[in-house]
Amino acid sequence: MCIGFLALPLAYAGETCTTQSRMPPAELNALASAATAMAAAIQSGDDAALRNVTIAEFQKNFSGIAAAVASTAPKLKGAVPEVDGLYLLDASTLQATNGVNQDAQFYCTLHLTTSGSPSEVEFSIPQLPPGKYSFATVRMEEAAPWQLSFLMRQEAGKWLLAGLYPKPMTAGGHDGLWYWKQARTLEAQKQPWNAWLYLQEAQALMLPANFVSSTHLERLQTELQTVAPPAVANGLSADTPLVLKAADGTEFRFTGISVDSTLGLDVVAHLKVETLDDAAAARQRNIAAMTAFLAAHPEMRTAFHGMWVLAEAPGKSPYATELAMADIK
Repeated sequence: MCIGFLALPLAYAGETCTTQSRMPPAELNALASAATAMAAAIQSGDDAALRNVTIAEFQKNFSGIAAAVASTAPKLKGAVPEVDGLYLLDASTLQATNGVNQDAQFYCTLHLTTSGSPSEVEFSIPQLPPGKYSFATVRMEEAAPWQLSFLMRQEAGKWLLAGLYPKPMTAGGHDGLWYWKQARTLEAQKQPWNAWLYLQEAQALMLPANFVSSTHLERLQTELQTVAPPAVANGLSADTPLVLKAADGTEFRFTGISVDSTLGLDVVAHLKVETLDDAAAARQRNIAAMTAFLAAHPEMRTAFHGMWVLAEAPGKSPYATELAMADIK
């Protein structure tokens, strides 16, 4: 996502946003240097160095960030870091209410579209302590590129880590824009389930953090809602599952449908069960659920590598089964 266009600071309820093209050179360089140093620490697996430039609140409980560093570092070997976008987010005048930090919203105008309407990036950060923040994205370019996004807070003139968001930029060798375009082709071919799931993957690849949105991503979200098959248009949950029947009349209740790119682009189905039997029985039930699901939606066999079923019973850890499409009879 390109986020470096000319823009003027825009104020909203006391919060202001400044894009990189409007930053003073010294501030721009300081931000870029801080983000690059954090990326280098992650790439080398040096969680101690990263902890030294992390805000005190997260230094006390650093295990989550350390785990993210450990899992991400191997994927960045040989990558060349490139600062991809910088924002200054000033919430210095934000006031807590009854001791509770307020939600902060920052609207950053990038440019005017061909229709004359503004293209924007929006940050909606819940319960943000007052202060001066920045958001930086660093592209780690290699055969399978990754993006490291950082929320930083300025303290005593230094930029410190206040949030880390690592993610791959491709899945199955394709980026988010490819999945978006492919979803439109699938929709035109009357494959709404494939189109809907491909749009989910496009969104996952293109969204730098869950509190970030943009004019571009809002268009994607609109398409996602429009394309959604009627059976899932209002969402799925344990109370409102997707119910499918097998050939023998067995009912399967699916409480969520998504995608996963760990082993290849797979369909992921969450299956509601009352109890988890022994492993052999649970596996057979998961495979039967896969068969019923693909019998109802055979189009998925050609668009995905395989399928996961996660059987979920109250108070139990999910039981997961994954098979390639060719192995699901």
